Amino acid sequence: MAKRTTKKKATKKKAAKKVGAKKVTKKKVAKRKAASAKRPTCWLVKTEPNVYSIHDLERDGKTLWDGVRNYQARNFMRDGMKVGDPVLIYHSNADPMAVVGLGEVASESYPDPTAFDRKDKHFDPKSKKDSPTWILVDIAHVRTFGVPLERELLKKQRALADMTLLAKGSRLSVQPVRPSELKAVLALADALEDVTS
Repeated sequence: MAKRTTKKKATKKKAAKKVGAKKVTKKKVAKRKAASAKRPTCWLVKTEPNVYSIHDLERDGKTLWDGVRNYQARNFMRDGMKVGDPVLIYHSNADPMAVVGLGEVASESYPDPTAFDRKDKHFDPKSKKDSPTWILVDIAHVRTFGVPLERELLKKQRALADMTLLAKGSRLSVQPVRPSELKAVLALADALEDVTS
């Protein structure tokens, strides 16, 4: 009898563990689904037009978006960006600074080769090929706006009041964009092109 009772207890413990494991798994799945639902699906990247402009991207069709050396921006590329996500292209350190076109994410994330090139200005001796620090994605050209959307004009749009780009002290070279903000930017680009054509 004692042995049978022990067996029953052991079986109950196993069953309890399985139930517990299922609950944990369900929680993890739910968390992943929630994180996926919260994942930004639109982006903005900054580039200096004298280094690589929207016209360079239009000419090339696609390019690897290398040289990002900020951890949060890297994390957006590594963990957030997915193939097909729309990407606004922003000319920074320019006069005027402006959103100048639209691209899209054209690859999954992969190690930034400039981090391993001793001759490149973005070389990082701490980044190892078997454990890369810096990550990038490819970005493809979709559209060059007929009229650049200057920063000051964007600031006047009520729909863009909370846009990360326009926040005080916002310096990230890769940042999320809300779908409603992307829609507002594209509508503004279309309206300006209609007026000027």
